[in-house]
Amino acid sequence: MPEVNYFAVVAAALASFLLGGLWYSPLLFAKAWQRESGVTDEQMKNANMALIFGLAFVLSLIAAVVFALFLGPRPPLALGLGAGSAAGLCWVTSSFGINYLFERRSLKLFLINGGYHTLQFTLIGLILALWP
Repeated sequence: MPEVNYFAVVAAALASFLLGGLWYSPLLFAKAWQRESGVTDEQMKNANMALIFGLAFVLSLIAAVVFALFLGPRPPLALGLGAGSAAGLCWVTSSFGINYLFERRSLKLFLINGGYHTLQFTLIGLILALWP
């Protein structure tokens, strides 16, 4: 079984989750994201936020576990940061880009969502590399 530091994984998942909370909050991109994605105030009001946040954390945890497996035990800082930013920008964001082109979604939404995932994986890589 591969060696994984589960404390680092949980910390990385939590940091990723908190980054998302800040990124999509009214302090940063909430209104622009809502407008560009077509999510109405009514939909926001009627959403089961406990379920959404719970599943978002589970998905953050999955991303952190798999990224830890990808990086291997105790990755060097440069690998954690480089692979994290590359995964976020070149895998996730470029994949969004393909979908957004065909769905005719806005550049603004692409930048908001792609920016989050680029920072998300950079942060996960940083935490996994720095954790003792």
